Amino acid sequence: MKTTFALAAALIASSVTVAHAASDDAWSNFRAEVAKACVTAAKGLIENGKALVDPFGSQSYGLAIVSGKAVGANVTVSTLCAFDKKTRKAEIGGEISADKLTVKTGK
Repeated sequence: MKTTFALAAALIASSVTVAHAASDDAWSNFRAEVAKACVTAAKGLIENGKALVDPFGSQSYGLAIVSGKAVGANVTVSTLCAFDKKTRKAEIGGEISADKLTVKTGK
């Protein structure tokens, strides 16, 4: 009986570790998908944009700020981006000037 309990406890503990790792991988993949979709959506406003992605987003949306050089101008701008978790499509807002919003993307 003790052996069965110990084996069950070990299996449960190992499955929690695997589930946690899979969850971390899933969130990492999600953030990469949001970043790519948002930078692509912002190409008309921002050249070579970099995305700062909210780690988890909201219940329905992945959220990010895309920043970089404004298309056709020598100024830095940002835009907000919402990535629909169901449709997998990103939408952006308007330009926000660097004097209103400063973002450090780390890259």
